[in-house]
Amino acid sequence: MDILEADSPLSDANMNVQTIQWEDALPIRHRVLWPSKPPLFCKVDGDETATHYGAYIDGELVSVASIYIEGKTARLRKFATLPHFQNKGIGSQVIAHIMKALNVIGINYFWCDARESAVSFYQRFGMQTLGEPFIKSGIPYYKMEIRLTQ
Repeated sequence: MDILEADSPLSDANMNVQTIQWEDALPIRHRVLWPSKPPLFCKVDGDETATHYGAYIDGELVSVASIYIEGKTARLRKFATLPHFQNKGIGSQVIAHIMKALNVIGINYFWCDARESAVSFYQRFGMQTLGEPFIKSGIPYYKMEIRLTQ
């Protein structure tokens, strides 16, 4: 068990955040992020070795996020919450849980490519945009990052 798995699950009422298998993340990734693409479009190189988190409400997987670690840097990819569960604080709890776990293992930097529509969400966690927006699959993104440890 790696340290990210050893971190105790985050619970709030009927919500639980825990590590999941990468295959369990694909249906939510597909449904939320790229519904018009084939499901395997949502698979990422490195999924097999990344750490994947899922938020469960009453036993239903409703949000997923994947973390790819290289050295002292962690990258968030394919973060998605089912539409019916969005804007309820679930994603915020997932990110807070992940950032806490990354701090525990001494990760220095946490970054992601954020859809332009999600920049303000990540800013609430202290993340800042770097550079100009760029386009991926027709959608504008910003690179965002935060220094976690000194």
